[in-house]
Amino acid sequence: MKIHPNDALLEELLLALGSEHRTLLEHALDCSYCRARLHSLPSPERGKGAERIAKVLGWLRASDYEESLERSTKDLKSRELALRKERNEAPALYVELTELPSGQREFLLRNVPRFHTWGLFELLVQRSWEMAVGSPAYSEELARLAILVSECLRPDAYNMELVEDLRARAWAYIGNAQRVRSDLQGAEQSFEVAYYHLQKGTRELLERAIFLDLKASLLRDQRRFDGATRLLRRAISIFLQEGEEHRAGRSLVKLSTVYDDSGRPEDAIPALSEALGLIDPEQEPRLLLSAWHNLSFVLADLGRFLEAQSLYRKARPLYRELSDAWTQNRRKWLKAKILHGLGQSFQAEALYLAAQTGFIEEGIPYDTALVSLELATLYAGQGRTAELRRLAEQMVPIFASRQIHREALAALAYLKQAAEAEKASFELVARVAAFVKRAQFDPGARFEGAVA
Repeated sequence: MKIHPNDALLEELLLALGSEHRTLLEHALDCSYCRARLHSLPSPERGKGAERIAKVLGWLRASDYEESLERSTKDLKSRELALRKERNEAPALYVELTELPSGQREFLLRNVPRFHTWGLFELLVQRSWEMAVGSPAYSEELARLAILVSECLRPDAYNMELVEDLRARAWAYIGNAQRVRSDLQGAEQSFEVAYYHLQKGTRELLERAIFLDLKASLLRDQRRFDGATRLLRRAISIFLQEGEEHRAGRSLVKLSTVYDDSGRPEDAIPALSEALGLIDPEQEPRLLLSAWHNLSFVLADLGRFLEAQSLYRKARPLYRELSDAWTQNRRKWLKAKILHGLGQSFQAEALYLAAQTGFIEEGIPYDTALVSLELATLYAGQGRTAELRRLAEQMVPIFASRQIHREALAALAYLKQAAEAEKASFELVARVAAFVKRAQFDPGARFEGAVA
């Protein structure tokens, strides 16, 4: 049909439907899965103008119309039951698959047809996302297994546009895992593959927004801040348009980190404040904590310590709930910053040291460097030259043995020399700390020691 039907025709169509068929139509209008399936159904034969128009507008004999809809309804129910059965069986298949050694999983998926289901494909993609923070390597492995399952799905049994959508999401998760592991080149290639599959899919806005959100994280790590900002703003707009407030909140948290990393911490505050109103704490408590934590951290960096302390206190129940080392080390760092800013140096020093030890054990050189430098500013501010010299002597060999920006290491070495000569002023320590933070996201940054 080349034109949209007018309101009278649409009303006539609705009135001609029985209650069951109206319910079916309402479901199809709200369900992206069913809309995609409807688009994939064979079109009526061309060249039968009047008959085709009659079918579109519902002007068939009632018996023919009812019979056709009855068959469609039964087919839809049958497919829904089959999908529900696959989803119910997927967890057991997942356990069976993951209990095998890694080398045997691919062979099993390629050769055992009972693993060739949408339910398992969907579950593997979901589990990949759940492992993205705690175990990026395992997240990537699960996503690759999901793609392997998708390659075994029968085109006559599944809507391949929907398969392409989920395949695109799996590739985006692979790219995200590679990004977390600092394989930015591999991540770039994976996102290109994800985009290729996305273009072959349903073109659903929600899938596009998920892709944009993940790709923005790569651009941020590549220090392409303007591009990351554009992608995130577009993703946020789509999420809100689609009623996905929680996803929009997650993207706003990401946007706040882009602002902070690009030297615009003031812009991070409204983004995080808005995110707190959108995040569903039941759905993702860790994300809510990240928003509280990041907002407190930015406020502390800007010298607004009382506000940061108030937010920290609100977040304490979540800190207690999420007791993993990654979370607790950052909690100690934040609390130390706040106490340091409020003049409670003794407690701040103990927490800085505890966070420093935790970061060393985690094997995270940049966070170790940054918290060590904040401890150094405490020593410099108190004129404790002996402790500052000892801390500087400890820092350089720790970071020299790890992958840290060469210029950041040079800045730490310069600080060590200044401390040994008892010329490490508070201003110098603060300048080195600011540079090391910037160098984390700027491979081209250069430290000019002579300016100190």
